[in-house]
Amino acid sequence: MAAEGGGKEMNEIKTQFTTREGLYKLLSHSEYSRPNRVPFNSQGSNPVRVSFVNVNDQSGNGDRLCFNVGRELYFYIYKGVRKAADLSKPIDKRIYKGTQPTCHDFNHLTATAESVSLLVGFSAGQVQLIDPIKKETSKLFNEERLIDKSRVTCVKWVPGSESLFLVAHSSGNMYLYNVEHTCGTTAPHYQLLKQGESFAVHTCKSKSTRNPLLKWTVGEGALNEFAFSPDGKFLACVSQDGFLRVFNFDSVELHGTMKSYFGGLLCVCWSPDGKYIVTGGEDDLVTVWSFMDCRVIARGHGHKSWVSVVAFDPYTTSVEESDPMEFSGSDEDFQDLHFGRDRANSTQSRLSKRNSTDSRPVSVTYRFGSVGQDTQLCLWDLTEDILFPHQPLSRARTHTNVMNATSPPAGSGGTNPGSNGNSITTPGNSVPPPLPRSNSLPHSAVSNAGSKSSVMDGAIASGVSKFATLSLHDRKERHHEKDHKRNHSMGHISSKSSDKLNLVTKTKTDPAKTLGTPLCPRMEDVPLLEPLICKKIAHERLTVLIFLEDCIVTACQEGFICTWARPGKVGLLSSQNQANSPSGTVV
Repeated sequence: MAAEGGGKEMNEIKTQFTTREGLYKLLSHSEYSRPNRVPFNSQGSNPVRVSFVNVNDQSGNGDRLCFNVGRELYFYIYKGVRKAADLSKPIDKRIYKGTQPTCHDFNHLTATAESVSLLVGFSAGQVQLIDPIKKETSKLFNEERLIDKSRVTCVKWVPGSESLFLVAHSSGNMYLYNVEHTCGTTAPHYQLLKQGESFAVHTCKSKSTRNPLLKWTVGEGALNEFAFSPDGKFLACVSQDGFLRVFNFDSVELHGTMKSYFGGLLCVCWSPDGKYIVTGGEDDLVTVWSFMDCRVIARGHGHKSWVSVVAFDPYTTSVEESDPMEFSGSDEDFQDLHFGRDRANSTQSRLSKRNSTDSRPVSVTYRFGSVGQDTQLCLWDLTEDILFPHQPLSRARTHTNVMNATSPPAGSGGTNPGSNGNSITTPGNSVPPPLPRSNSLPHSAVSNAGSKSSVMDGAIASGVSKFATLSLHDRKERHHEKDHKRNHSMGHISSKSSDKLNLVTKTKTDPAKTLGTPLCPRMEDVPLLEPLICKKIAHERLTVLIFLEDCIVTACQEGFICTWARPGKVGLLSSQNQANSPSGTVV
């Protein structure tokens, strides 16, 4: 059944794949699941989810793994590519009655070898705070379901906080909690704090401080997932109504919106530098959205069914300062930067050089992945020719089918790289940029956007928080100027201004009216990415994709959590497994 090659049978499960970095290999001895290893009958159950935390213990094996399967929740030491998984010894195991765990998140700030804080959301609406090392249950929030009776879809600690956490529900509401406060014995009363297009935020009205601190009502239908930006200042939400909405979390301002091609959006993630957001959903597409330019810059088509998870790979996202006179053809020349918490500042400064005019050209390649209900894993590269398609000397580094190269994300990554006489060229490629399929849209439509984008970039470089002061009205006028040249009949609907050019009403959005606007460009108006690899890796729908330093972790609805060793990480570690763990299988 499992095969290593590129076999012809459609149902063949792949156990390895190759990219420009080398060979990724499935480690069969590093598979985590329920102790009996029996595939879980997933009919009618919630998606399997996986959370990681590093507790920094002295042994050097500080990774801990939590996953839910049906009514069960497991907590293991994660040995990754180093040693075989020992499923007979979970640190903690819990079986719930009457409700199922749906999602969970560790507090990385407070985690130690003796104690971790794990939030668990449930199908009946409650949220539990547990310590699986001490085997304690400290608190239960929304216990009487007075705050929200619907399923918890996403729960996350607020970045940088030891006590605040955010919970999303299938009701379309989000709630901000403080672990120190109680939830009260009566249903909360709310007072409107701020209202905008398709969202409202309320505070809890009570004599003494109680949970929830805030209630967000976002869009229509379920709020499927949210993600904080790397700096923790912005919040991206995706909903069943098909909208991505990005908020300034502290000022509760709507920064920008995007509409799916059709259907609901199911998943969302940020690039490590916070400049791009990727979504996936029921249109089977991955969509790349520029945070600075508030527009779709690319779509990717490789999945044959709904996309359930998208994630950036910070360890393969590369930043290279290229010398214009020296080009070599080897991929080893790419310097991979690790966007871990300890390297965040240096990475930000390296990426910010992309925007400065006095430094050497910096070439950026973003790697991200997606998994879907079609049981396939796709890897994608977001390269210079997509980020800056109006650069004639840039080279296509990956499989990129630019359906229409004349609708570029003006200023999406910084000032026009060609304006200072330097060209951005990715080493090792002689492929010319593909010709556009349509010549109906002139390049001149974006030539006037360079100077304005540099101002926006300056705001980003000096601190993303200032972005809240840039009004959507200004951005709308700039977009409309371009839209007018492109003969679009409709303006933006992301603006809250009373601009008369905004023809779309503020009420329920008609999908037919958004298609062809910057909110949801037509397929031929943005570049179409093709996946680097697209492999069937499971029998059941995939629900997890996590990029770690030496491996990729995936999981399917049968309850199997798989570890894929990165190139160069398998031979050395397999020999260690032979010495240290007789039960370890050499792959």
